[in-house]
Amino acid sequence: MEMIEARSVRFRYSPESPWAVDGACVTVKKGEFVAVLGANGCGKSTLAKHFNAILLPEAGTVLVEGMDTADEAHLYDIRQKVGMVFQNPDNQIVATVVEEDVAFALENLGVPPAEIRTRIDDAMQMAGIYKHREKAPHKLSGGQKQRVAIAGVIAMRPDCLVLDEATAMLDPRGREKVMETIRRLNRDFGITVAAITHYMDEAAQADRVLVMSEGRVVLEGTPKEVFRQTERMRGLHLDVPQATELCCELAKAGVELPGDIINEDECAAALYELLK
Repeated sequence: MEMIEARSVRFRYSPESPWAVDGACVTVKKGEFVAVLGANGCGKSTLAKHFNAILLPEAGTVLVEGMDTADEAHLYDIRQKVGMVFQNPDNQIVATVVEEDVAFALENLGVPPAEIRTRIDDAMQMAGIYKHREKAPHKLSGGQKQRVAIAGVIAMRPDCLVLDEATAMLDPRGREKVMETIRRLNRDFGITVAAITHYMDEAAQADRVLVMSEGRVVLEGTPKEVFRQTERMRGLHLDVPQATELCCELAKAGVELPGDIINEDECAAALYELLK
């Protein structure tokens, strides 16, 4: 079943501005991990904000589990189904203690105290920040803060998590820890993930990759199917994973390697087979 379906979506920020999203068609199935790539200004973050009705299409339709985001009667349910995590965790953290921050939205919704306790404990465990529950958020690292923001969203029990460049401000270790959390939420708890990113190694971990250019999806497939099109990706001003780049250059030099390598382990295994 489709979690999110965007049909020929068009959106611009003013009548005089160009289309930020120009006829985009996207489907995200329940339980899927989808990565959305594209050069700066391609419309990927604008499209992401349509997935839980932060923005509404000027033309076309966005459905969340069959509910039209343009129908105000469904707004509350849509926001419950789809939670968003943004680039800067400091913009999402509002309390002075981690567990109070995770509980903030639930308290505003009037969730009973006993259920709040259960939900925030579960969310902090799922996000891997339970041991920091009594700390002040400003004393945490960037990656830890982002996991607090993720815990605050999962405490709402969404079916889908949309990450809009959620690792962009983190160092490599912070990015790795946040991605481990996201993969675990998807794999172990069945939460659908749509991740807007410009990191190719993150996209390589997804089930499916969408590539956007000039407001529409121009390339789609598994990570292997997308990243083996090295020249096309370059034409869209995008990189490929470093392991793919290395194998591509070796192939040009006459070294016979598989054309669909997308991570370091696959690259190391292929080189080992070649050299042994």
